[in-house]
Parts: sequence; C-alpha cells; structure tokens
Amino acid sequence: MSQKKYDAIVIGSGFGGAMTAYQLVRAGMRVLMLERGDWVPRTPENWGLQGSIDLTPFYDKSSPLRVLKGGNKKTMGLYSCVGGPSVFYGGVSFRFRERDFEPNPEITGHSGAEWPLRYSDLEPYYTHAETILNISGETGADPTEPPRSAPYPQGPAPLADISRRVKKGAEHFGLRPFQLPLAINYSDGMRNGCVNCPTCDTYACAISAKNDLSVMVLPALIKDGLTLKTNAVATRLLATNGRIHAVEYADKTSGERAHFEADRVILSAGALASPQLLLASGLQAKNPGGSVIGRYLMRHVNAIVFGIFPEQADKENRFHKQLAILDYYFGYPGSSFRKLGSLQQMPTPSKGLVQQAIPGFLGKWVSQGVPLLTGLLAIAEDQPQFSNCIAIDSSQKDVFGLPQAVITHRYSKRDLAALQMLTGVAKKIMSRSGALTHYVHHIRTFSHAVGTVRMGVNPTQSALDEYCRFRGIDNLYVVDGSFMPTSAALNPSLTIAANALRVGEMIAKL
Repeated sequence: MSQKKYDAIVIGSGFGGAMTAYQLVRAGMRVLMLERGDWVPRTPENWGLQGSIDLTPFYDKSSPLRVLKGGNKKTMGLYSCVGGPSVFYGGVSFRFRERDFEPNPEITGHSGAEWPLRYSDLEPYYTHAETILNISGETGADPTEPPRSAPYPQGPAPLADISRRVKKGAEHFGLRPFQLPLAINYSDGMRNGCVNCPTCDTYACAISAKNDLSVMVLPALIKDGLTLKTNAVATRLLATNGRIHAVEYADKTSGERAHFEADRVILSAGALASPQLLLASGLQAKNPGGSVIGRYLMRHVNAIVFGIFPEQADKENRFHKQLAILDYYFGYPGSSFRKLGSLQQMPTPSKGLVQQAIPGFLGKWVSQGVPLLTGLLAIAEDQPQFSNCIAIDSSQKDVFGLPQAVITHRYSKRDLAALQMLTGVAKKIMSRSGALTHYVHHIRTFSHAVGTVRMGVNPTQSALDEYCRFRGIDNLYVVDGSFMPTSAALNPSLTIAANALRVGEMIAKL
C-alpha cells in the first residue's frame, strides 16, 4: 500500500480532470492524476483503416458496460487514454448559449434540472479554455453567439470545395452558416500544422496538429510537477467522517492493487464511469441528493444526414468538418418548440468503420461507395429523464472488482420530434448542394454523455453544489460532463473545460 499523500488526486485526464489539474498545479499543489488508459502513439497508423477509436486498443473493453436499452451494442467499452476523448474527438469547441443556462420548462419538464450558475459566471473561463486550446473560429458570424470578452485565438482555415457547396446550399434557404470553432492548429508555427487530412474526427492526429489535452495541457503540467499514473483504474473511494481519505486503484499492467491518500479528490472519469465508481463506493447514501446519482443520463438526440452524390463528394479528399448552422437553435418556423438544436457539417465517413459495421466481403464492397457521401450532423437537445440511467449490478464484476455498469436509455417523444425537424432541414440543404438522395444514420453511441451526477440548487434533487462539490462529502468534486443539469444542443467539451477551470480555481484558493 502506498503511503505518499498528495494535495489532490484527479481521477481521469479528460477535459474536466486536465483543466482542474491545470489550476491546481499552477497554484503549486502536489497533484496525482490517475488515468485508466495510456498515451496514444502518434504514427502513420493513426491515419489507417484501423485508426478510428472503436477499432483501437483505446476503446477499452476491460470494464464492459451492459446496455439494456439505447446503445449501438449490447456491451460497450470505455474510451481510455491520456487526454481522454479529446485525443479522438473532432475538435468542435462551442460555448453554450446564454439561454442554455436559464430555466426552460419545455426541456426540463418535472425533472428538477436547474443550473445554479449563468453564462456570465462561465464566460471568463470559456475565454481561458479557448486560449489554452488555441481554438480557431469566426468571431461574430454565429447568429446565436453569446457575448464574449475576446475573439477566438485563431481565425478559421479556408473552406474545402465541398464545404463551399454546402454553405451555398444553406444560404439558398436564407440560413447563415459559419465556420465551426475547432481545436486544431492552423497558425502556431512552432508545432506541426494541420495538413487537412480526411481522418480527424474519431482519429488521433498522427502529427499532433489537433489541439487535444495530451498535446496542449498535460505535458506542460507534468513538467511543472504533476504526477501522472497511467493504466490505473480507480476502484473505490473510501470515506470516513464526511471526507474521502483514500482512493483505491488497480494497475492494469502489473495487477497491483494499492491506494493513495489526498486532501482533495477530483473525480472526472466520464459521465458513465463516474457514477459507477460513486455507486460502487456507496457514496449515494451520504448525499442528500443521492437518488439522482446515475440518473438523468443525456447524450443528445442526433443523426447524420448523409447526402449521396452522383460522384465523389469531396474531390479534394481533405478535411471538411467546417460549417455550423444554428438558425433553428431557438425554434423552428411554425413549430411550438422554442428550443431545437444545431446542424454541423460531417466529413465523408471512414471505410474502416463501414467494414467494421458490415464484416467480410459485403463490408468491403459497400465501403467502396463511401466517397459518394458527405453530410450534416443534426444535434437536438434531449430532455433529462429519471428513467435514463447508469445502475450497477454487484453480481457481475470486472477484472478489477468493479460492479458492472448497466445502461438504460430512451428518448422522449419531444426529443425525436425535434430531431425530425432538424434532419428535414439537413435533407433540403444536402439536396441543394448536389445530393441525389439521402441516408439518415442515427447515432447510438454515448460520446456526448452528460448529466449523471448533476449540479443544482435543490440539495435533494442534485448531487453537486454550484462548485461541483459532492453533497455530504467535503473534499470530493465531480467535474466531467456528468455535472450538467441539461445538455444544450452543442458539443459539451468546452463547457466541461471552462467549468473545470472555474472549479479548479476555487479549490486552489481553499
């Protein structure tokens, strides 16, 4: 058993964990970070047929999640690597809108979901996160853009030919497309710049031109004193007298089991793994809002509308996840909905993913038609529902002794109706851009999972206070996407990062 004591232990190296650690290390604290994955090598193989996350060893199946309802598979793994999902994500880095933080009964219904902070509380931290990640984007072009205290650190890259076609198609309907804010290096001459390869979203960048956490944050923190322990699976949080006094872990490589002690514990294992660990540790019994732990799982209701073109859609064979259309974010003409969602350009899919989905000769044959496709991703905000949850099955344990996580998820009628409106718009845009017909691919992964350990105002309806402190435990904080009471209709990564900077700043001052 390890006897060394730290000022803080951070569990997980994704947006929440890395950005909280950023503040703590900069304040001179001794910080240990436990990450269940390892560093992702950067080689030409990252661009190959097997480079997409689900085809790599970083889709970790050592702690299988059982899906009773709502997933793309009956058994799922976890994305585990240094830097978390940022290494494989598409780089989209949106701020939530001001109204996303305000009460909206149309979305929340009787769920009790309520943000205890407002956009203005996060704005300085959004700016800080954009600076750390060197986000590129178009300031002032987004028709729903909230107030900002500084422009994007980088301007956007030139549009691909297919992006210009889609932009023109959207403008035909009076819409105002603009360039996505992206965590990609276009201007820092001291690092490798983006080469506009077609393998970015769901791929680790082979030349580290994506501004992910394993490139932009963690190496500097390690240099400044962060202790990073990889392949370390947190298995139990031990609490006495209203405080966590130790974190138990298992080493995936050696099989060693030990514990570490710290004055503070920051949990950021993800919206699926964090509630699993809290429930496995029995901490719901110590929280007045413990009944919500694992509940109100949200993941966005989304689908890709692929346009099928008469010839290769992207003749340049280059990165073209570039455009966003938010004209219907706050409603649709003729609809009673006052909140809808976003459209984002999606690139031509990977042949490797098609071959994985359709094994054998048929998959190889079908994948030859992939170059004819490009599309738009429709993201509608989903309602927080108590029945959508992560539970644990103590009768089934993984190799580390953790009880198996069990997922149940169903979209509401409103969720599906909102998505249908957005996909209808996307079809019109793709047709105007030159597509002959369409294929709608419904996304059933949990890549945008949030909400399972939510913050709030009412102590009996939320597990965390306004600073993400776990109610009933003085020194435990939860900073991954599980803290969110609602999901908005935008990618959650930048909001997780901004909130973690806010919480980390507060912890460092205690």
